[in-house]
Amino acid sequence: MRKAIRSKALLVSLMFVMLFALAACGSKNNNEAAESTAAPSASAPAATAEATAAPEAEDGLYNIKDFSNVKTNQGEAIDGGTITFGLVSDSPFEGTLNWNFYSGDPDAQVLNWFDEGLLTWDKDYVYTNDGAATYEVAEDGRTFTFTIRDNVNWQDGKPVTAEDWLFAHEVIGNPAYDGPRYGSDFTNIEGMDEYHSGKAKTISGIKVLGDKKLQITYKQSTPSLLTGSVWIYPLAKHIFGGMDVAKISSSPEVRQKPIGFGAFKVESIVPGESVVFVKNEDYWRGAPKLDKVILKVINPTTIVQELKSGGVDLVDSFPIDQFPDNAKMSNVEFLGAVDRAYTYIGFKLGKWDAEKKVVATDPKAKMADVNLRKAMWAAVDNDTVGKKFYNGLRWNATTLIPPSHPEFHDASNPGVAYDPEAAKKILDDAGYKLNGEFRTNPDGSELKINFISMTGGDIAEPLAQYYVQSWKAIGLNVTLEMVEFNTFYDRIGQNGEDDPTVDVYQGAWGVGIDVDPSGLYGKDAIYNFPRYSSAENDRLLAEGISEAAFDVDKRKEIYKEWQQFMVDEIPVFPTLYRAVIVPVNNRVLNYWAVGDGVEIYYNDIAVSADKAAVAQ
Repeated sequence: MRKAIRSKALLVSLMFVMLFALAACGSKNNNEAAESTAAPSASAPAATAEATAAPEAEDGLYNIKDFSNVKTNQGEAIDGGTITFGLVSDSPFEGTLNWNFYSGDPDAQVLNWFDEGLLTWDKDYVYTNDGAATYEVAEDGRTFTFTIRDNVNWQDGKPVTAEDWLFAHEVIGNPAYDGPRYGSDFTNIEGMDEYHSGKAKTISGIKVLGDKKLQITYKQSTPSLLTGSVWIYPLAKHIFGGMDVAKISSSPEVRQKPIGFGAFKVESIVPGESVVFVKNEDYWRGAPKLDKVILKVINPTTIVQELKSGGVDLVDSFPIDQFPDNAKMSNVEFLGAVDRAYTYIGFKLGKWDAEKKVVATDPKAKMADVNLRKAMWAAVDNDTVGKKFYNGLRWNATTLIPPSHPEFHDASNPGVAYDPEAAKKILDDAGYKLNGEFRTNPDGSELKINFISMTGGDIAEPLAQYYVQSWKAIGLNVTLEMVEFNTFYDRIGQNGEDDPTVDVYQGAWGVGIDVDPSGLYGKDAIYNFPRYSSAENDRLLAEGISEAAFDVDKRKEIYKEWQQFMVDEIPVFPTLYRAVIVPVNNRVLNYWAVGDGVEIYYNDIAVSADKAAVAQ
């Protein structure tokens, strides 16, 4: 997913970069913000150290601005050590462990430990030359030349090559590819359309210039090219080159014995439950400080006990609803950041056309009437949901560009305000008449709406029930089905097959580093789960990555218009913006919650004691 450009000055700089060769940036020092404090000796657990105090709640409400996203280091690093990472979920991870094929965040959490992209980005979400590859941009702003560092190797010892990077593009562009990546980022490459349709055997816009040098020419120079729309994940051709493309994602080399070029190597996998990683001595940034990492799935109902007992050192994200009762946990420090994500209610408005690889919007879909959708938005009080269910650490969402992208989020747009009486009037005026307890369609037929939501945590079902009751209060007959994570996304269409019994769903999106929303709402995006398309949506999304959009003020204007357009059209409506809260054991060093453009260098993570601190 994608990220954003922050200021006009930055865009001027970016345009300069795209007109001239880009000079190499200085290397990052990810420890600069970490403050070292006195701590127990390295030979003893850090249980006696005082954890940094969690922010105080005012009137029972917390504010993410009061949290730090950088761990306070306690003590000096010992040699080696093992940490346990908890993946908080009530479902197993799917196990598609390759960036070119994965679709869900749980798999991404596994991937992060053993694989990475070839480019990194800075705090403003612009690609740098600090990563495993560097790049230069031609004067036309369309041709990129990438050079992979000589010491970047796959974990089986083979070098990561330009052929591997080309091969990833060839697999994703292959008609038999069964993953979710193919879309506008790829069709913008010269020759990709011809390759995908079978008219050409190669992608004319991609050239291998040497073992470690790749050139890609794009059809259009866009402001997104430096902020997320270059595909940065190679695919090991020496492993996958002889396979049928349609079979790669289910192969043992993806599911059971995956490799990458990241800081740790996969030693063993219990499918869906746990992964053991060992240090990659040949990692290009330098051997990791830790010897081993154990990742295991932890049910939300047991995460507090696991943290208190030292059963896990840290987790991907702590259940927000459990934070107030555990904010003073003595053996961890709670980090926090504004999440690049939002939750939303989606309306199924069509299906995926697998042959044409575009959404096919159905004007006769049950939820096709925008009046019905608007009434359902007006019926729910998301401000109160954020306060009552999440103590202020999730808050009312208004548009589909979240505040994690402050340059482009339209904070002045109120969305659709909570007003159940107005919702009733909208339905009345649109002809949805009350017939007893529930309303009928304007033609007098029964209106029964099927709503699915994901399981997970103690409040998942109560929250979904709140929405059902809110819609019942305006006369809508909505039935709820709770579905586990993997099944949920299968049913709403992550594999291109839309369950026709689903009318409305509650989902969540991580929006990545580039502000361009085409990957979620473009007509050629398989992740466009509402299956919404229109000429006006196409126009605005195209303008957002046009030449005119290099002017940041113009791009802000375009995305402001798009945000209002989606408030008017409502293929989905956002419900809550989110904070991510991450508890980290006192003994863990050099860790931070991902946010504000920060990346974790996993080889820097260390511990100050052999055993995890336990709560006192």
